[in-house]
Amino acid sequence: MPELVLWDIDHTLTATRGLGRELWAAAFEQVTGVVMREQADVTGSTERVILRETARLHGIPYDEGMFARFAKVLGALHVRRAAELRERGHALPGAASVLAAVADRGVRQSVVTGNVRVAAEVKLAVFGLDAYMALDEGAYAEDGDRRPGLLRAALARAGVAQEKAVFLGDTLADVAGGRAAGVRVVAVATGRTSAVELEDAGADVVLENLLPTEHVLAVLGV
Repeated sequence: MPELVLWDIDHTLTATRGLGRELWAAAFEQVTGVVMREQADVTGSTERVILRETARLHGIPYDEGMFARFAKVLGALHVRRAAELRERGHALPGAASVLAAVADRGVRQSVVTGNVRVAAEVKLAVFGLDAYMALDEGAYAEDGDRRPGLLRAALARAGVAQEKAVFLGDTLADVAGGRAAGVRVVAVATGRTSAVELEDAGADVVLENLLPTEHVLAVLGV
């Protein structure tokens, strides 16, 4: 049985149905003074990398001070529009049931996400998923650029060895990050990446979704 289950958030546990991009664009404009014309590829990336590359696309110099301001603004926008997020978005089918069942078995859970921390907390809270998570043991966009580093940060915070953890995500970056960090990877084909692509990338197991709960628990080994 694993000691720690780590979850990606976007398209693994939740979907914002377009509101996430709206909030991102609003934060970008507020921080840079420039209307966002296009956004760098967000699939499997972190907010820090997306901001840096989106700034480059607009000819705007990037520095870490910009990211710090952006993280603060983006988090505040999520807090301010949490009710709208609850109305427009949703937890993915099976997510709440699996999280509750894993918690009932006494296994710790947290997140490894490219979101800034406040945004991650809001996304989980509005759909009732935060109660199952030890969020202080997670890793967020503030912690680095890439998934392997984020996973290692979460493992260190939790005090769990890599072989005692399992990570669930929906992108090729999640799979590659998990493999690089030495954790077991369960990929979920609920995002933009197909089950075949996730399997070819080297995921230990690929699920079409988080249903039924008992099957997911068996895959996780809890």
